[in-house]
Amino acid sequence: MLTTDFPTGSPCWVDLGSPNIRATASFYGSVFGWAFQEVPEAGGYGFFQLNGKTVGALGNLDEGARSAWTTYFRCADVDATVNAAEKAGATVRVPPMDVMRAGRFAALTDPQGAEFSVWQAGDTKGLDVVSEDDALVWSELHTSDQDGAFEFYRRLFSWRVENFEPSPGMSYRVVSTAEGDQQETSFGGIAPTMSPEQPSAWTPYFAAADVDAVIAKATAAGGSVLMPASDVENVGRLAWLADPNGAPFALIKGEPRES
Repeated sequence: MLTTDFPTGSPCWVDLGSPNIRATASFYGSVFGWAFQEVPEAGGYGFFQLNGKTVGALGNLDEGARSAWTTYFRCADVDATVNAAEKAGATVRVPPMDVMRAGRFAALTDPQGAEFSVWQAGDTKGLDVVSEDDALVWSELHTSDQDGAFEFYRRLFSWRVENFEPSPGMSYRVVSTAEGDQQETSFGGIAPTMSPEQPSAWTPYFAAADVDAVIAKATAAGGSVLMPASDVENVGRLAWLADPNGAPFALIKGEPRES
């Protein structure tokens, strides 16, 4: 599971590009109870907060881009990671740059077309809260090439993988960081795209005490349901939604773990 220790290779940050920051902040406030705190010197960028703790961020949408959540992965050296990513077939969208004293980041697109970012911590290690209700709990890659995608990220972060079959005939790979107990350090999964038209992309899962109640809040606030709530054995209850600008995100209420 995700923790705020953020070992190398783990998701440490998520942010959202939006064409309308005020309306988008209002939507997520209605859905998760998040408050939005703008950073005056950051050109409209700001933090989603829950009880005063950062659970994500929101900024202006880049020209020509579609509204989407971006997952950031922790690395020890952004420049070295970008160099390795380029050699492995990635495209650099934003070259390494310092974010004031917070840290250093770069934005990339993997060989299958999924966008992601990497983060080298300065004063900011990552999100303040993860793996709690209304906060990031899981990161999932839907890709056109599961084998190729895993090999790409393994070269960057030394991820480990465990094959999992949530339903007959469905291929799913649970990924974990290089160090620690493999099950305890798992943080996400790699799955095939649901249709040939679906682009390869990372999608954040937010924990929900009541998935159906959150869906009701989201649709009332102008969101849409991409995949209705369903129960998955040995996983929990989950659903996929899109905000009013079309940015996908997912919800999950996990099954209790055996002690």
